[in-house]
Amino acid sequence: MRFSHFVIAGVVLLLSLVVHAEPRNVALLASACAACHGTNGHSQGGTPSLAGLNKHYFIQQMLAFKNGQRDGTVMMQHAAGYSEEEIRALAHYFSNQK
Repeated sequence: MRFSHFVIAGVVLLLSLVVHAEPRNVALLASACAACHGTNGHSQGGTPSLAGLNKHYFIQQMLAFKNGQRDGTVMMQHAAGYSEEEIRALAHYFSNQK
């Protein structure tokens, strides 16, 4: 009986660490943005560059797309596929690209 309590406690602890962990490979997440926003967020075309963008602004805009508060051709669909944790990780990643 006591052993099962330790196992359950261990599983709960590990799950809580996973939930709060930053996505392991944010560069892989960011690569999905490259088709329109350029490699590492450096746009070469008519779409905005994400490189060096203020992370709070990035989060605000992505959440607006995700929640349907901002229109966009494909951004609403892209943003809907990201968790808030992934959006925050992407914001940090792109804000550090120079």
